[in-house]
Amino acid sequence: MALRTRVKDAILKVYEQILTRELVGKPSPRHVGVVLDGNRRWAKEAGFTDVADGHRAGARKILDLLTWCRDAEVDVVTLWLLSTDNLNRASEELGPLLEIIADIVDEIAEPGNPWRIRHVGALDMLPTETAARLSSAALRTKDRQGLEVNVAVGYGGRQEIADAVRKLLQKHAETGGTIEELAEFLDVDHIAEHLYTSGQPDPDLLIRTSGEQRLSGFLLWQSAHSEFYFTEAYWPAFRRTDFLRALREYAIRHRRFGS
Repeated sequence: MALRTRVKDAILKVYEQILTRELVGKPSPRHVGVVLDGNRRWAKEAGFTDVADGHRAGARKILDLLTWCRDAEVDVVTLWLLSTDNLNRASEELGPLLEIIADIVDEIAEPGNPWRIRHVGALDMLPTETAARLSSAALRTKDRQGLEVNVAVGYGGRQEIADAVRKLLQKHAETGGTIEELAEFLDVDHIAEHLYTSGQPDPDLLIRTSGEQRLSGFLLWQSAHSEFYFTEAYWPAFRRTDFLRALREYAIRHRRFGS
């Protein structure tokens, strides 16, 4: 078994080198969004009785992904860690999951790591302690120069758009403007300025693991011109090979942007 594993690893290493060479000189995404799906199914198939073991394995994989993104010269990566719908999960699963998420975000924020953290989501929908830990991690890393890491926790695409419109209305009201005046000049750029990802490029490539072929509201506004890549691999089993395949698929697509 050990010999078989070593042979398999050697083959994968060679394949990674081939994929890396194929990507030289090819277009690469500036912003990659990832739906980290399949933790619970991975845990079940691996024989674990506690789904938290799947979430822990998935959290460990995040640090690998950030390294791969850095090597690929990606500027922004958005990680969907917890949706607004996920907040309705049973407390015996949600509690440990929130702790795992806060722990991995703290690890990303550790001194010596180059990554900048931004929370994208509705902080007011999260438990106070979780929200405080995410905000603190973002504050500690705000002056770093490396890859910007959006941690989407308590995130929903429709919620984001609703929040953006609410902020826009509040800002306009603070200036003493009327609804009629707002209607005169309102356009998509005004809404985009108030999204959680304001100031960042829209995602070029969206990856979803676990075989599901839907976005479930992930970056609903920003993904209008994104390329999608779906893989059968559960998130904890996602390999650098899978990431390079996604980059290769992105590189060969002809992006028309509606033209």
